Amino acid sequence: MRSLRLPAALAALALVVSACSGEGAEGGAGYPRNETLYTTGTAWGPPTNWNPIMEGNYAVGTVGLVYEPLFIFDPNEGEYTPWLAESDEWPNENTHVITLRDGVEWTDGEPLVAQDVVTTLELGHFDIHYSNVWDYLESAEATSEREVTLTFSEPRPQEWMNWVANRAIVPDHLWAEKSQEQVNDDPNSDPVGTGAYVYENHADDRMVWKRNDDWWGTDALGLEMKPTYIVDIVNASNDVTMNMLSNHEVDLSNNFLPGIDQVISSDNNITSYFAGPPYMQSANTAWLVPNHEHPALGDPEFRRALAHSIDIDQIVEGPYTNLVEPADPTGLLPQWEEFIDHELVADEGFTYDSTEAVAILEEAGYLDEDGDGFVETPDGEPIALKLEVPSGWSDWMEAANVIAQNAQEAGIKVEPAFPEHELLIENFRKAEFDLMINNDRSLSNTPWTYYDFIFQLPIRDQQTTANYARYENEEAWELTEQLAATPAEDVEGMAAITSDIQGIFLEDLPIIPLWYNGMWSQASNQVWTNWPSEDEGTPDNFATMWNNMYQMGAIRTLAEIELAE
Repeated sequence: MRSLRLPAALAALALVVSACSGEGAEGGAGYPRNETLYTTGTAWGPPTNWNPIMEGNYAVGTVGLVYEPLFIFDPNEGEYTPWLAESDEWPNENTHVITLRDGVEWTDGEPLVAQDVVTTLELGHFDIHYSNVWDYLESAEATSEREVTLTFSEPRPQEWMNWVANRAIVPDHLWAEKSQEQVNDDPNSDPVGTGAYVYENHADDRMVWKRNDDWWGTDALGLEMKPTYIVDIVNASNDVTMNMLSNHEVDLSNNFLPGIDQVISSDNNITSYFAGPPYMQSANTAWLVPNHEHPALGDPEFRRALAHSIDIDQIVEGPYTNLVEPADPTGLLPQWEEFIDHELVADEGFTYDSTEAVAILEEAGYLDEDGDGFVETPDGEPIALKLEVPSGWSDWMEAANVIAQNAQEAGIKVEPAFPEHELLIENFRKAEFDLMINNDRSLSNTPWTYYDFIFQLPIRDQQTTANYARYENEEAWELTEQLAATPAEDVEGMAAITSDIQGIFLEDLPIIPLWYNGMWSQASNQVWTNWPSEDEGTPDNFATMWNNMYQMGAIRTLAEIELAE
């Protein structure tokens, strides 16, 4: 359980219940229950930021509800849908021409124009998370009011289409003159977007959005957003969330809830995507990330031994009660099955084998010379590793305990630690950690995003979006960039490159895949129904409001749900 001490948990529950009744909100007004969707599961702290450029730090819904991308991507069908874009064409492999929809307006009444896209891209000249777009983009030009012409110095269609299907477009008339400091640090407390919702208010325990009844997508896409209000509740603890869901005080929980399988089985009004295990679709891979600046963790043989020491089934069947599935040794998600080299995995992949872990350690010179039950380095230095996961993340906390116990049985001293989430983020960006569990990259339009996460170079003083392990392999990074440049329709070419990458990955194990984290989505049918599920006749989009899931089709869920009779 993501636990709080009992008084704190009760206080948090009181705050959340007041939120669901509309009491205490800025403005003081309650929200009609039949017009309001209550969600929870993404935010672990008060909303303080509505800046769509500040990846991972903005309030839930900032991107997706307020700010929108040019395209969205359907991973079930493998198809892109024009969104702010109306159409596009590739006159040649180095040129992409995008035509914007006519009649789209920002919420301050200004029209969406091609220069908005150009300005959004030009922000990448600052030190922000998509600065590397200019490694391969030569120019972005507004060739007419609604037409943008992109010219590439080198074609990277997979990487580029990941940009257009994920990145929020911002208005030129408000962002063009911003400084580096403003782009990185301005909380953007009055967000002006093109999306289906607008800022209503916020408090320490919630973020409230109100439907934009002038949204362009109602007419252009035939999507009528059903809830007038969306109230996203800040997580207090899993106990609090489970109580709220069971009492139908929230409509959608996007967090891991221990015991949810029993609730789904016993309450027909609580549903998930699948009726039985694993109940959830797979959303991302949970990785064990070692800091390669540590003398032992920088050794691939030590990492291989560590990988063999971990009993993933014990985690899947224990803390998760089969709500997740073990990850493939490559770490690639089930949706990318065609890019897994299964013969290579059979020959080079790792499995749980404590005896093999011990043998690898001995062969590499990691021995227990002082008789304390734990190995030292080949130079005789003691090894004591700390495995960190965020405090309150009960599933990961229990998994960390299992991993530590498994590692100790193989002679590797690992102790779990549970710092606050914000402190952990600050520390791993600066490489001030030994081991951590991380799942920052989710399902996307291409497995390139996973390899970019693992191998991205160069290493910076602070690694804010990728390669937290600080693993340096020029060959792997070159292959990753080759993958970015391979057309998505060239499946055979992609598979050949991913096979080469997997050869390096399985030999070095820069990070260790653990399990497929679930697309956590537990919904109440008490007020809203017709949630996505495997059942025939129901939507098959995601009912998950994590940052990039709106751009992966979750925005459609808000138009597909219906009021319960």
